[in-house]
Amino acid sequence: MLRIHSALGLLALTVMAWLFSENRRQVPWRAVLGGLVLQLGLALVMLNVPAAQHGFFLLNRAVQSLAQATEAGTSLVFGYLGGGPLPFQAASPGAVYILAFRGLPLVIVMSALSSLLFYWKVIPWVVRGLAWGLQRSTGLGGAEALGTCANIFVGMVEAPVLVGPYLDSMSRSGLFTLMTAGMATIAGTVMVLYASLLEKVIPGVMGHLLVASIMSAPAAVVVSKLMVPPSPSAANASDPAPQMRSDARSAMDAVAQGTVAGLSLFLNIVAMLIVFVALVHLANAILGFLPFEGGSPWTIQRLLGAIMAPLTWLMGMPWNEAVVAGRLMGVKTVLNEFVAYLDLAALGQEALSLRSRLIITYALCGFANMGSLGIMIGGLGAMVPSRRSEIVSLGMRSIVAGTLATAMTGAVIGILY
Repeated sequence: MLRIHSALGLLALTVMAWLFSENRRQVPWRAVLGGLVLQLGLALVMLNVPAAQHGFFLLNRAVQSLAQATEAGTSLVFGYLGGGPLPFQAASPGAVYILAFRGLPLVIVMSALSSLLFYWKVIPWVVRGLAWGLQRSTGLGGAEALGTCANIFVGMVEAPVLVGPYLDSMSRSGLFTLMTAGMATIAGTVMVLYASLLEKVIPGVMGHLLVASIMSAPAAVVVSKLMVPPSPSAANASDPAPQMRSDARSAMDAVAQGTVAGLSLFLNIVAMLIVFVALVHLANAILGFLPFEGGSPWTIQRLLGAIMAPLTWLMGMPWNEAVVAGRLMGVKTVLNEFVAYLDLAALGQEALSLRSRLIITYALCGFANMGSLGIMIGGLGAMVPSRRSEIVSLGMRSIVAGTLATAMTGAVIGILY
């Protein structure tokens, strides 16, 4: 019954995106239907084919090895704060895990590794293969398909850089598709970090996060084409995909560039986490002065749970679990997905069933939040200053589109589980 619930929810989410459309008569139904079929097909293949499942098992082993390698570096630099032997007896073993010294440095290592794989043309080869499939199934232009698929592996600013020369002439619909893809996916540099946080909550979580990001790419196409359809004069779908090249001069240069970029990302995550958690605590303290019923004071989490619960219910969850999951979706939208995944990891096993935990893990796997909007406007605005006002006007719509896209991905998982 819950599977039928998720299927009807997927239809309802598609209709919601259509209701937000700028021009309902111009919707390219080939792209919409092709994206939906591709999303369902990817889920069926990646979650049911034994070879794919074995690949995800190896991927999780790789994540564990990467975490151990990172800990070797952090323990050398930070000693017991980074995972080295304790010089004292710990009264509470869990208290010695310091996120800034043990968890977050994964971002730096992953950034360096990603840069090296990009230099060796591993990532470009994979991205171009995915872009070819997306282009054939949905009719997207080459640059549009490449930029959309690149978001699976790199950030929402780095992906448009790969198609930078095409941004100025790209249609409004194509630009919005790139923005939505950035909001609906997460970068590979943080994927490993989130997997390390959730490995005790979701079995084989690294594979699920990768599948979520891949599935959300066609979902982003579906939602973006429904909300901002292309005009008749839009770029032809046969446009070739541009080449992807690293600007590193050697493998060591690629590692060095990736390390510097990873350090910047690490510091950004630390600073944003401190500020956002502090702001939530402050907001909850203010809300605590309001009258309340039922013995629980008003909090940001409680308010967001009520607002987002209908969305998570559409994904196929029972209402009592939808309220809990809605709280996580609200935290993700107002703050970011990192804080939401931290909250998910801290939830008791009784709060959500395994099925609901899987659905919300997929639904949270995207950058659609207010902080990301600032990053996107700043990055894209710098790349194409002539279209800055258009980018700003599409900003809030891209958050809505990205949220709907990840919700559709969650609903698809609900259909299969």
